Amino acid sequence: MSLHQEVLERAEEYNVKFVRLQFTDIFGRLKNIAIPVEELPRALEGKITFDSSAVDGGVGSREADIHLLPDPATFVIFPWRPREGAVARLICDVFTPKGEPYGCCSRSILKKELARLREKGLELQVGAEIEFYLLQTDSQGKPLPVAHDRAGYCDLTPVDLGENARRDMVLTLQEMGFEVSSSHHEIYPGQHEIFLKEGPALTIADSIVTFKFVVRTIAQRHGLHASFMPRPFNEYGGSGMHLHLSLWQGEKNAFSDPEKEYGLSALAGSFLAGLIRHAGALTAVGNPLVNSYKRLLSSDNGAPVVAAWSEEERRTMLRVPAPRLAETRIIWRSPDPTANPYLALAAVLTAGMDGVEKEEKLPPPFPAEGEKRLLPRHLAEALTALAEDAVVRQTLGEEICRRYLSVKKEEWERYQSRVHPWELEEYLLHY
Repeated sequence: MSLHQEVLERAEEYNVKFVRLQFTDIFGRLKNIAIPVEELPRALEGKITFDSSAVDGGVGSREADIHLLPDPATFVIFPWRPREGAVARLICDVFTPKGEPYGCCSRSILKKELARLREKGLELQVGAEIEFYLLQTDSQGKPLPVAHDRAGYCDLTPVDLGENARRDMVLTLQEMGFEVSSSHHEIYPGQHEIFLKEGPALTIADSIVTFKFVVRTIAQRHGLHASFMPRPFNEYGGSGMHLHLSLWQGEKNAFSDPEKEYGLSALAGSFLAGLIRHAGALTAVGNPLVNSYKRLLSSDNGAPVVAAWSEEERRTMLRVPAPRLAETRIIWRSPDPTANPYLALAAVLTAGMDGVEKEEKLPPPFPAEGEKRLLPRHLAEALTALAEDAVVRQTLGEEICRRYLSVKKEEWERYQSRVHPWELEEYLLHY
């Protein structure tokens, strides 16, 4: 039985009435077109069309016709919807009318990089620790800048008031086929973490996009708002998205070599070196908001601010935790949950493999003698690094880079042009 036929039979079996054809824009924001189930056969053949503005991240004066091509492997029934008249989803790639991947389809960009990696006999496995805040809402359901509880790290009920909501999130994710390693209350009031177990990179990128949608939906059903904003409070630390990376040759972890220093293979050392060399551009992709840099502060001892790797130090953008052997992995700690996971993983894979192709040597772990190189301090600095990084730009493609840099520079200029409350408190009385 073909995958298309299997999707059609499952839709009939579960009495699906509507299917959401989901895709992301270049900033990783989830979009969808809802179709009645009668249109599903046409959709599976890539015959659903729309204009490109939904993918490009903004409506311009010139828009192209593009096609959605669903990935049958991503067919899922939404478990929170009624069983009678169920709603399902399919994640889609975006194509031009000529059948070519659309230049601003970030999922296609990741698939292209993963195909290049497979030509080298390697596969990328990824796990994701995703943090978020649960906030109180007003009588209209609008989020308030008020944490839902006053609990701390790994606290239980009755202190952890979000435990029931977090449990329902995990149960819903599992019902949708997610593998969840763990969940717990994080350090700050109202902050939570759910850890998605390692899996194929494309599957995890799809999962991260879906994860945010599911978490927000379940939070809303509990009268709460789930915020993935990197740092919503002055007095509390920010929320990160730690990505666990490992390369595999069949059943063998290609990052592991017990005979080498630190238990890392030459490939792992070169991969780490590539990530450190491209740290600026990676930050622009992994930390896309003005607010992202309110999390990456050197004054916060737990914030990843140094372009280096370590075994235990939390201030580095990269960490290689124990144990090694089959569990050897590199944790990219600096991204936050607002990053487009397709672009972030494509960029980090390209940066690492650039180090491998250049056979770069493993740099010493932090703290090492010499100058300490910090990650970009603000969005404008990160965008400059991306603009100057030919390797990462080539992977993302000039069309995405041009649009991404343009929109983000405008975002920075809008931020710069506004008078912020801190300035009024600091200067209004005295000057």
